[in-house]
Amino acid sequence: MSLILPEHIGFIMDGNGRWATAQGLSRSEGHIAGANTFREICEYGCDLGIKSMTFYAFSTENWKRPPAEVAALMNIFRDYLHEAQDRKAENAQKGMHMHYMGERDGMPQDILDLFDTAESESAYQTRTTVNIAVNYGGRAEILHSVKDIARRVQQGELLPDDITEDMISAGLYTAGQPDVDLLIRTSGEVRLSNFMLWQVSYAEMVFVKKAWPDFKPRDLHECIRIFQGRGRRFGGI
Repeated sequence: MSLILPEHIGFIMDGNGRWATAQGLSRSEGHIAGANTFREICEYGCDLGIKSMTFYAFSTENWKRPPAEVAALMNIFRDYLHEAQDRKAENAQKGMHMHYMGERDGMPQDILDLFDTAESESAYQTRTTVNIAVNYGGRAEILHSVKDIARRVQQGELLPDDITEDMISAGLYTAGQPDVDLLIRTSGEVRLSNFMLWQVSYAEMVFVKKAWPDFKPRDLHECIRIFQGRGRRFGGI
């Protein structure tokens, strides 16, 4: 692509269950198909040289789903992380840094350990950061940052008037990364669903009717083309 690429793309990977139902499959099979799409899109984004990509994989609200579906999703995370270990050299060649993004409380410890290993082993790879949002909620993320700042005020390190937007950004899971330029949601839904509420303040949003398992690299290419055709004024004229 000859035009400017978005530095940070956020993906709300929606529609796995509905896709599966339409195919006469179980919801778990839909999540497996969605995981395959995630791999494909992640690799394509790395090849393009996207600086950061964030994939909304499991929200804090998703714990309300049937236990069998939650267990299937956790097993998909395990399988992906084990596969990432097997493909460590290939991911290193792509310059892919993996980053867990979400609350740790309530998550299976073995999955957290796998994420920690993948993150530490890829820390030196700086071409593309892949944020995987698991047990994630945008409001909780902002609250976490604000609480840290409140503690600093309480300890006398800061005055309330000293607090800046940059300080809040520095306390988010995406600290040091650019804000989201392009947000893509699949399956025809048009809402944020508590995803990266701070970081998407000036994001261009593209809502795709296809369910996530049907989303292909050519669709990402088209979303980026739409992004490139928009005038981004950030409140100016």
